[in-house]
Amino acid sequence: MNQEPIPLSIDDRFRFTCDKNGPCFNDCCRDLNQFLTPYDILRIKRRLGLSSSQFLERYAHRHIGPRSGFPIVSLMPNDPVELSCPFVTRKGCSIYQDRPTSCRLYPVARAVTRSRETEKITEHFALIKEPFCKGFDEGRVQTVREWITNQGASPYIRMNDLLMELIALKNRLYPGDMDLKAQRLFNLACYDIDGFRDHVKKGLLNGLPVNETEIQAAISDDEKCLELGHRWLKRVLFEGETTEL
Repeated sequence: MNQEPIPLSIDDRFRFTCDKNGPCFNDCCRDLNQFLTPYDILRIKRRLGLSSSQFLERYAHRHIGPRSGFPIVSLMPNDPVELSCPFVTRKGCSIYQDRPTSCRLYPVARAVTRSRETEKITEHFALIKEPFCKGFDEGRVQTVREWITNQGASPYIRMNDLLMELIALKNRLYPGDMDLKAQRLFNLACYDIDGFRDHVKKGLLNGLPVNETEIQAAISDDEKCLELGHRWLKRVLFEGETTEL
């Protein structure tokens, strides 16, 4: 049985290393239950040279989160027995430079809460010590803050918090499952970013308070497109804007 996560603050220290010569190398890439954020998908599809719709078709399961009512994307395992990651090899992760958020932060987990009164975000961290993992036996001691920096996780956290804002708004204003139209819009703007870009090119944002510079930036830049998609969703789902889509 897995140990309970150990709560940490961002300046608490822990010892950990992941060594390709270690006895547990690649073990954390099996028994997969890997949820992907919109930014995870953006980074991986770009690494693979795929469109977002191609990535979703080949590598993803899509379903509705039982708590949030939001569409959720999880990574399709490579096989039905070991449930191994489709990107793991004997030498390690084949997409390591663009690995998902949860892989990047492991063995640290991060969650956020947002105050309804002040809208302030509070971060919560925990150390996950799974029995198979030997990485806690050696390695340098560092803080959670240092770990986030060293693992290149800061842009992931920034982009993922845009999603958390949408989830917080939805749970506050419209508890329960989203209707089918809202699900379709959410899937498009968050997960199928190339499909959203095509709609932007066709004038989806006409009449909205978005200037031409922002539109052109979104057309040429994946990150800008995803940010614009989150803003668009916020307006059409929660602020009364209408869309012909």
